[in-house]
Amino acid sequence: MTEKDENFMEEGLAEETQEVDNAKSPEKKTQKRWYIVHTYSGYENKVKSNLEKRIEYMNMADKIFRVEVPQKTVTQIKGGRKQEKEEKIFPGYVLVEMIMDEDSWYVVRHTAGVTKFVGSAKKPIPAKESEIKKIIHRSTAQTQKIEMDVKVGEKVRIISGPFAEFVGDITEVYPDKAKLRAMVSIFGRETPVELEYKQIQKL
Repeated sequence: MTEKDENFMEEGLAEETQEVDNAKSPEKKTQKRWYIVHTYSGYENKVKSNLEKRIEYMNMADKIFRVEVPQKTVTQIKGGRKQEKEEKIFPGYVLVEMIMDEDSWYVVRHTAGVTKFVGSAKKPIPAKESEIKKIIHRSTAQTQKIEMDVKVGEKVRIISGPFAEFVGDITEVYPDKAKLRAMVSIFGRETPVELEYKQIQKL
């Protein structure tokens, strides 16, 4: 996860601390909110599973409602074969929708793999509803990130677009954008063409 994403999770999602102080009022105390839980890296799904089991056998379904690990689908193309995998949007974090009190805090905080809540140790800070909606939308969106093992100097065949059926030599690769630039011979002239990974096939 990039430093930008780290700051987003630690700061961008957090409400002002004053709002947490206000949550002591009777009206706020029973309000369900989303909280961000930090976990050991690679244990996000295990934490989700462990917490859901604890919610069930500790009868906390009336205080802890949803546990989410935001993920997106990544399409990898290696050796001409397409594979899909789930990639975590924010590694090391789990979202929990809950009513915060001593009992619910204890159940979540003492779940195996959980290191802390975002916020201070005594005052977990609820996330902004608008930010949570953005995260959930990102994890359910149909857009896919495509990864391909291509290198400068390799030949590729263009399979779609205006240059379909042409063959080109890769001159630049932009993995973060799932794009590349290739030199294609058009009417006897070498022409640079920018292509998306989904438009090419390795030779």
